[in-house]
Amino acid sequence: MASKSKGNAAKGKKAESGFVRRFFSALGPGIITGAADDDPSGIATYSIAGAQHGLALLWTALITWPLMAFVQMMCARIGMVTGRGLAGGLHKKFPRPVILVAALALFAANSINVGADLSGMADAAEMLTRVNSLVFVILFGVGISLATIFFHYQQIATILKWLALVLFAYVITGFVVHPDWSKVARAAFIPSWPKNHEEWGTLVAILGTTISPYLFFWQASQEVEEEKSKGRRMLARRIGASKGEIITRKIDVDIGTFFSNLVMFFIILTTGLTLHVHGMTNIQTTKDAAQALFPLAGKFAGILFTLGIIGTGLLAIPTLTGSAAYALAETFAWKEGLNKRFRGASHFYLVIVVSTLIGIGMDFLKVNPVRALYWTAVINGLLAPFLLVAILIAATSRSLMKNQPSAISSAIVVSIAALLMFGAAIGMFIF
Repeated sequence: MASKSKGNAAKGKKAESGFVRRFFSALGPGIITGAADDDPSGIATYSIAGAQHGLALLWTALITWPLMAFVQMMCARIGMVTGRGLAGGLHKKFPRPVILVAALALFAANSINVGADLSGMADAAEMLTRVNSLVFVILFGVGISLATIFFHYQQIATILKWLALVLFAYVITGFVVHPDWSKVARAAFIPSWPKNHEEWGTLVAILGTTISPYLFFWQASQEVEEEKSKGRRMLARRIGASKGEIITRKIDVDIGTFFSNLVMFFIILTTGLTLHVHGMTNIQTTKDAAQALFPLAGKFAGILFTLGIIGTGLLAIPTLTGSAAYALAETFAWKEGLNKRFRGASHFYLVIVVSTLIGIGMDFLKVNPVRALYWTAVINGLLAPFLLVAILIAATSRSLMKNQPSAISSAIVVSIAALLMFGAAIGMFIF
């Protein structure tokens, strides 16, 4: 009996470890896409929200989670069912010139965002090492581009998944500042209507940062890469998705978007309870936020915040350059994919290189990162709502989706997100 019970215990442990392995192996595109949303420019936006308005906008982290999750899952479903990336799928419903305008706008916005992210990463590295930030701009920019070109998709995906753990630095930082959790709960669960133009403007920026066009393209394209990595290189073999595959990806996307919004929550929390409380509201960059945190929250919290900026940049920049490359490659029918060698997909990789070089050039030309992010917000703010409408049309089309369209509930939530983004686009010009 003893040996039998030991055998059952061993089987139980084996089954449990097998489940854990399957669970973590299922996490991929959703986790990476969600984590990439918290790039250095996003951290700057959330830091400004906390520094200028305290906990007044903390509730946005809870509201944007379901919106982001449904949008990302709809993009994932398009990639899984059609076997194509987002631009390729949309091309079946819309004329090529329309897709080209969207792809070029995405490339422009992403390249500007890369410059702002490189600036934030380099400033953080300079704070930690005292080495001139321009040296780090080159090191980070060139290093990330070379890794994207020479590593295979599975290697890149694994690295990005591990880099997502860097974001826990912001969760830890939130606990280090010892918040009053009853006060935090009230701010999080009882939304406060924006009281002035500044709060409305920050709300617009948060929506634009959280629901970003580059994430739509990246999510769908990574679904195609996942299929190809399983040996389904022919389009015909990638069409359609089983119920189990869709459920697995939904779990992945839900966890990834929850993680993204959790980090957003703790950045607003940390800066709201330190910078805002001490009257340090003139925060415009991640460098400003990190420098201010050191004396207020302590050295440990300041270092965690600063290291997080570097880690999130390493995660986000391949996503920014890669999503633009996928969009343009699918628009012009170029060979594309992170599993291909440079010679086999030269146009695809050149987009990644050129986008990175534009970002590096911006920093050497001393382009103001705040102004750069403003123009990124303008482009993304105009592009996102129209893209969401296009995604809705594509994802609910039975012919395009091979009789596996998105559910009505998904269409309703994404429609709400589209309306909010149209409102944000209008609000951007008003404020």
